[in-house]
Amino acid sequence: MEILSNPFSATLVISSLLIGALSFYIAYMLSDSTRWIAVTMILVCIWGFFYGLELSSTTHDQMLFWIDYEYIGISFMPAAWLVFSLQYTGYKKWQSPLILVAIFLIPILTFLAVITNDFHHLHYLHTEVNTTSPFPILSIEVGPWYYIHTAYSYIAFVTGTLILWKRFRFADPIFRTQTKLLIIAGFFPLILNVLYQLHIIKPFDGIDLTPFSFLLTYLLLGFAILRYSLFSLKPIAQNRIMEALNRGVLVIDARQKIVDFNPALKNFVKQPEKISIGVSVKNLFEENQEILDLINRKKESSITISIPKDPEDQIIKVDLIQMDVNKSGVYGEILLFDDQTEQFKINKRLREQKKDLEQLNDLKDKFFSIISHDLKGPIFGVKELIYMTQTGLISEEEFMELLPELSKNMEQVAILLQNLLAWASSQIRGEQLNIENFEINHLLQQQQKLLLRISQEKNIQIEIDSEEDLWVSADKNMIDLVLRNLINNAIKFSKTGEKVLLSTSLSGNRIKICVEDSGTGISPENLKKIQEGTSFTTRGQNNESGTGLGLVLVKDYVDKNNGKLSITSEMGKGSKFCLELPKGSPETI
Repeated sequence: MEILSNPFSATLVISSLLIGALSFYIAYMLSDSTRWIAVTMILVCIWGFFYGLELSSTTHDQMLFWIDYEYIGISFMPAAWLVFSLQYTGYKKWQSPLILVAIFLIPILTFLAVITNDFHHLHYLHTEVNTTSPFPILSIEVGPWYYIHTAYSYIAFVTGTLILWKRFRFADPIFRTQTKLLIIAGFFPLILNVLYQLHIIKPFDGIDLTPFSFLLTYLLLGFAILRYSLFSLKPIAQNRIMEALNRGVLVIDARQKIVDFNPALKNFVKQPEKISIGVSVKNLFEENQEILDLINRKKESSITISIPKDPEDQIIKVDLIQMDVNKSGVYGEILLFDDQTEQFKINKRLREQKKDLEQLNDLKDKFFSIISHDLKGPIFGVKELIYMTQTGLISEEEFMELLPELSKNMEQVAILLQNLLAWASSQIRGEQLNIENFEINHLLQQQQKLLLRISQEKNIQIEIDSEEDLWVSADKNMIDLVLRNLINNAIKFSKTGEKVLLSTSLSGNRIKICVEDSGTGISPENLKKIQEGTSFTTRGQNNESGTGLGLVLVKDYVDKNNGKLSITSEMGKGSKFCLELPKGSPETI
């Protein structure tokens, strides 16, 4: 063996040892999928090292001896490259035990064919030493299995390279750079090997330059791994992170083509079957212009959109993040999709609860204001009157003269108390409906009799103009309170000697009840408050107190009974309150 005197042999042996040590270190530093690139490099070093020893040999037996060891690298290197490509790109479905057996079957058979070639000559038909070159070289006549092994090697290298190219052709610059280096590291030696097999480049009619080129490219690749941490961010690790995210992730390049995405993105797209690497976002979001507008803004921002879905619309927040912004422009953008539907519903409920609490707080203040002014005054007045009568400050005759006015005030207090209790029950506990069928004209007549004394004090006539036998389906107690408040208000705001008209009529499948007066009317501001369910304070024609609470109850109770309240009023000419209630049937009574 003459290693030092043979430059080809010395180059291979020394470079193989150097790159082999580098490869073992890289294999120690890397893990998981990227470790297979180091395994591929080690197999190349085995090939190169023992090929160098073969070139330094002078006898036929020595050369054949080293060839057996060369084929440890030659046989298994294509398989290691293919496994690396599959694992590095995350093609999990191709990593089954059956696929791995298929990948390594030909390499195992090739290695066995080489070490047992003397018995069958399937790999090498004939070998001899060529002594016409500057140093002895083994001349080989190949057998049928050699072609099978060569075809498998080419297929494995090309397949692995295509897998890398397909996975990262639209990737961000980091992964594209890594992929280019890997493809160059595999293809340059492959081209030299093709030229060797075709006898185009074959120095001294026998030297194979393939291991030289492999060692050179892998030397550069090894230094790139160490110097620039080439595989510190592994695509497979990125894929695991992407898959674990509940948020949808979409990565696009400067041409607005899809570079990457995670499985969760399908939950945020109307047509998930369109999601594919290389597809334009214009095709993916052709029915959602808001997202396209966000992308076209070319700046980091976010939007919230609603996507129609069954059984309810999906509320989505979309954030746009730019990648690697520099003087040359933007390399790409990341779109993050976050389902905000539940949070939107929670926020909506919180807003509604806040509004309800504010309304309850306002009504509470109004409640105590009513107690303080409208109840406190009459009750304290009665208390003082009784005290003055007991102490003799006023005579019994004077007391009797004040009694009618006192009675009228207490009547208003009684109505106010009834309204307060009904309102408190409705607001605090909610009101339970007791729907029944009843004749509405009979209820109007009862209210006419109940309020007769109050109307007579102002010489106001209560007239009823109604059709016979009109039945209503509603809560009788609620409607009774509604009519009492409407008629009492009509009397309160009418002038002495006027009249209040009560009318009923059939309107389709609903009963219409109207209370009309020719009193002071209601201002547009107070009409709006009635429709909004807000109470207000007014005074009647004879300075009767009024809180507006009764009308709040009227609106609330009519709505709860599936009714409709309409009000027409003109200042100085009077008001007309009409309520429509569902038609009932006397047969169910």
